[in-house]
Amino acid sequence: MNYSERLSLEQEFSLRRFADQVRTLSLEQVQDLSLELYRQMMLKDNLYEDLLQEELGMSSISLSA
Repeated sequence: MNYSERLSLEQEFSLRRFADQVRTLSLEQVQDLSLELYRQMMLKDNLYEDLLQEELGMSSISLSA
């Protein structure tokens, strides 16, 4: 396993707690949560892209596939 793929003990616990909570959600709630998660991942990508552009002094790079 690659070091970057490992979770800390605290992260493992948090993941387990989250998994237990997700199992109690309805299909509609899971779908809404999935869409929100995807939106937040895109916002994170935009933030990383902006930070890289600022740090490297570049006008346009894209992390998107």
